[in-house]
Order: sequence, then C-alpha cells, then structure tokens
Amino acid sequence: MLARSIAAARRFNAISSSNTTTSTTTTTTTTYGAIQQLGVSARRSLSTSTESAMKSQIDTTHQQSPELQRIKYFKVYRWDPEQENQKPYLSTYPVDLDDCGPMVLDALIKIKNEQDPSLTFRRSCREGICGSCAMNIQGSNTLACLAYIDDDTQSATKIYPLPHMYVLKDLVPDMGNFYEQYRSIEPWLQAGDEVDTNNPDDAVTARAAPGADGNTKLQGEFLQSKEDRAKLDGMYECILCACCSTSCPSYWWNADKYLGPAVLMQAYRWIEDSRDQMTTKRLNDLDDAFKLYRCHTIMNCTKVCPKHLNPGKAIAQIKKRMMHK
Repeated sequence: MLARSIAAARRFNAISSSNTTTSTTTTTTTTYGAIQQLGVSARRSLSTSTESAMKSQIDTTHQQSPELQRIKYFKVYRWDPEQENQKPYLSTYPVDLDDCGPMVLDALIKIKNEQDPSLTFRRSCREGICGSCAMNIQGSNTLACLAYIDDDTQSATKIYPLPHMYVLKDLVPDMGNFYEQYRSIEPWLQAGDEVDTNNPDDAVTARAAPGADGNTKLQGEFLQSKEDRAKLDGMYECILCACCSTSCPSYWWNADKYLGPAVLMQAYRWIEDSRDQMTTKRLNDLDDAFKLYRCHTIMNCTKVCPKHLNPGKAIAQIKKRMMHK
C-alpha cells in the first residue's frame, strides 16, 4: 500500500513538473514574440522618423544653399522722369529659374509682382502678335514674350528699351513718331471711288451700287486671284513692333525724315496689292532722298525681325518699282 502511494506521488510530481515546464515555455515564447513585435514596430518608427528627418534636412539644405538653386540675374534699365535729377541706371534682380516661366517676359512679370512694382514695361498678348513688349535684350531687338531666358546663371541678362528712341519710363519708348510715319503712307485700301488721277489707265475696281437714296456708302467685295494674294505674304504679317526700324543705323540718325524698314515694308504691301488703284500716287509720295533712299541695305532689319520677315527685300522692290513707274 505504501509502495503504491509513493508511485502515485511520483507520477503526480512528474505531471506537475511537465505542466510547469510547458507553461514556462509557452510564457517565454509569448514574451519573446511580443518583444520581437515591439522591436519591429520600433524599427519601423525609427525608419520613418529617420526618413522624414533626412527629407527635411535635404529641403533645408536646398533652401539654404544658393549653389543648388538656379538663380539668374537680370540687369534692367531704369529711369523715372518724375524723379528730379535722376539719371538712367541699371537695377539688378535675382530670379529663381525653377520658379519662373521660360521667357524673358515671364521674368519681368515675376520681378514686377514680387520684387519691384515700380518697374514699367509694355505687354499684352504674350504670343508674339501684338508687338507691345519689344525691347533690347542682350544687345538685340526682339519681343520679350518670344525671347527665351539664357540658362547660364554665371552671367546676367541685360534688358534695355528699344534703342535711339525717346524713353517715357524704364522700358517704355515713345512710339509717337513711328506711328505718325505709318499714318503718312495711308495704310488702307484705296480703290473704286478713289481714282488715281496720276494713272488714268488703271481700271477702276467695280463696287456695289449705292442705295436708293443715293447717299449710302459704296459697299462690295474686292476680288483678288490666289497669285496676287500670294504676293502679300511676308508683308501683311508685320505687327509694327519697331524692332527692325530701331535696329537700323540710318533710322537712328534720320528718324525725322527716313521712314524706316517697318513703314516702308507696309507701304510696299499696299503698292503690291492688286486691288489698290493708287499705286502711282503711293510711289510718288515715296520718291524722296530721305523717305526711301536712306536705306543702305545694312540688313539689320531682316536679322532682328521676330516674325522672320524681310523688310530689306521689300525696300529693294520699291526701288525697282521706282525705275518703272
């Protein structure tokens, strides 16, 4: 009986010891798994915080290091007539090219909006159509809206108003004389009811009959062949920006008498128009030592034209027509 009790006690102790070992092992395994999971979470958190810190450091370094930015300097002609005894001078403006459009006009607008509201210049279409933003950029006349910014950040871009013209303020030239010269060539179609008395052999272009009261303005189409229409190509596209005229040395010294490339090309546009009946009169008006013959075929006009026209060729054609009028 005693032997059986001792054996039973030994089996109970063995079972208890086994259960205790199993429980300890399970507890140990569970505790290790929890610690491992916490370690993974900690590593993830550390990785995320480290990545954020690195990004923040990179952004801070980019903002604080000028060498990592594409800073372009613009030297712009300034003069304000309202400032007494002020002489013309150049103002320098830094522009971040990564935060600016690709054209010089974009840089000027950015400077005016963010740095100097007093900066004055003309602009309108931003598409090379109106000719308002004509100025001298890096020594050449062009349109600011069509001139790309030079990516060389080591040198500054210099911007001046159109040369050899009176300046109203900053980059705004006085275009009054230029427009008066354009007005002088009568740049409109003259036909039908306006007969060229100097050339009576020219046929008068037929127009529609007046109204019943006899006072209605004559109206009607002016027909033109495709061949005659093609002769106007390369002249009617002129936007009167004055880039060509203000690049011409003859116009610099004789702007009060010489009409200049832009106006002469427009004059030839109407001389060459088959619908116009005042050709002889137009040629006679240009037959002057200064109006036409100050052109010495330097061809600066053709070189700088932002619309890629050829005023020099048009002037040469006028001279040829003078020989056969």
